[in-house]
Amino acid sequence: MRWLLLTPLAGFGDLGLLLLRWVTGAFLIYQSHDNIFSTERMEEFEHFLVQFGFVAPEIMAPLCVWAQFLCGIALILGLLTRWAGLVTTFVFIVAVWMVHWPQDFPGWWPALILVFLGIFFATAGGGRYALDALIAPKTR
Repeated sequence: MRWLLLTPLAGFGDLGLLLLRWVTGAFLIYQSHDNIFSTERMEEFEHFLVQFGFVAPEIMAPLCVWAQFLCGIALILGLLTRWAGLVTTFVFIVAVWMVHWPQDFPGWWPALILVFLGIFFATAGGGRYALDALIAPKTR
């Protein structure tokens, strides 16, 4: 029955969590880095936010971009993973609500999956292969 339910794979759960953190973190960094390192790209993002009715886009654009960038780094390192998950969840709930709401389900998917990945990281933490595991108090 163990093989039917694939229970031996459970021993690789922390490795799976590490890989999921890495790919999610890399994606967040990838989609935000150009706005951080280019004033022109940040201005384009501000105009994008204006188009969707965001309040104070000159503040919201850098706040959103830096949140994604720093959460990406945190997820890759497994440092403050639960906080990174909560911030990611919040950022992408706003994205779904303000930008993707009028789209069909496939249009929602990229932002929506990041909402649920954020919830997962906030609840699961970073796992054994995270810096959080090194700094967390050991409990018995």
